[in-house]
Amino acid sequence: MNISDHIIDDARYIASPNHDSRPEKTSISLIIIHAISMPVGEYVTENIVKLFTNELNPDDHPDFKAVSDLKVSSHLLITRSGDVLQFVPFHKRAWHAGISVFEEQENCNDFSIGIELEGCDDDIFEEIQYEALNSILNLLKKEYLIPNKNIVGHQHVAPERKTDPGPNFDWSKINAGHLDR
Repeated sequence: MNISDHIIDDARYIASPNHDSRPEKTSISLIIIHAISMPVGEYVTENIVKLFTNELNPDDHPDFKAVSDLKVSSHLLITRSGDVLQFVPFHKRAWHAGISVFEEQENCNDFSIGIELEGCDDDIFEEIQYEALNSILNLLKKEYLIPNKNIVGHQHVAPERKTDPGPNFDWSKINAGHLDR
C-alpha cells in the first residue's frame, strides 16, 4: 500500500464533490476515526457512497430524509469486508468532523484526515477492518508525520454531538500507542 498524489494506490477512488482546499500553510496533523451505517445499523456500502457523492435518494428509506441534503464526505471508508474507498485526496479538506476542536484548535477538518469505518455504536467492528485501518494508519503517520496521540475518535473532537466510533471500537487493536481512549 502506497500513497501517490495524496490517494492510496490500493483504494477504490470515488470522487466526492464535498471538499475544498485546506487553509494556506495548514499541515495535516490529526486523524479522526468515525463510524457510519446507512440506514443506522444496516451495512449497505452503496448508501454511504451515495451520501458522500450527493446521490442519496430521500425516498429510499425514512432515515435518509434527514441527511440526503447534507454535503458531507470523508477521506476514506473501510467497509465491513475491509475494502478501502477513498473520496477525497488527503491534501484536500473533507467535510467530516463538523463543529470540532482538538487541543484548543477549532475546525478539525482544516488539519485532519477523516476515516469512516462501516459500523455503528451498537455493533462490533470486523477484524479485517482493524487490519485495513492499521495499514492505513501506518501509511498516513509516515507520509504526514502524524504522532500517535493525534489519532482520535469523532467523539473526542465533538463530544457534545458525536459518539462514534463508539464503545465497541477497540482502541487496543490499533497502532496508535494510546490504548486508554
